[in-house]
Amino acid sequence: MTDEQEIMCKLESIKEIRAKTVQMEKIKTRLKAEFDALESEERHLKDYKHEMDLLLQEKMAHVEELRLIHADINVMENTIKQSENDLNKLLESTRRLHEEYKPLKEHVDALRMTLGLQRLPELCEEEEKLSLELACLVINKSIGMHLSALFVKQKAGLVILKNPRESKMNNNSIECAQIN
Repeated sequence: MTDEQEIMCKLESIKEIRAKTVQMEKIKTRLKAEFDALESEERHLKDYKHEMDLLLQEKMAHVEELRLIHADINVMENTIKQSENDLNKLLESTRRLHEEYKPLKEHVDALRMTLGLQRLPELCEEEEKLSLELACLVINKSIGMHLSALFVKQKAGLVILKNPRESKMNNNSIECAQIN
C-alpha cells in the first residue's frame, strides 16, 4: 500500500467515525428527551397516586358519614316505633279508664237525679286534659293520621259524637269520644 492509499483509508475511517459520532449524538439527544419524558411521567404518576389517595380518603369519609346517617335513621325509626307503642298503650289505658268512668258516672248521675240534683258535667266539659278528643288529636299529630282514620280503627273502639253547642262554631269539631 502506498501512502496515498493509506491516507485514503484513514480518510474513510475518519468519515465513518464522523458519521457514527453524528448518529451517536442523535441517539444521545433522543435518549435525553426520553429520560426527561420518563421523569415527567414519574412525577405525573406520583401526582395521580396522591390524588387517588385523597379521593379514597374522601370516599371513606363519605362512607362513614352515610353509615352514621343510617345508624341515626335506625335509631329514629326505633324511637318512633317505641313512641307509637307508648302512645297506643296510653290510648288503650285512657279507653279503659273511660270505660270504668262511664258506668260510674251514669250511676252517680242516676243517684243525683233521684235526689233532684243536676247531672255532673261530661268529662269534655270539665277538663280538656281528660278528653279523648285531645288524646285523638295527639295521636293524629304524632303519627300523621286523619281523625277519620283513627276513629275507623277497631282497636280503639271509639265512636264520634258531636257537641251541638260546638257544631255551631265548628261543624268538624269533636266534643268527646264515647266507648261502644
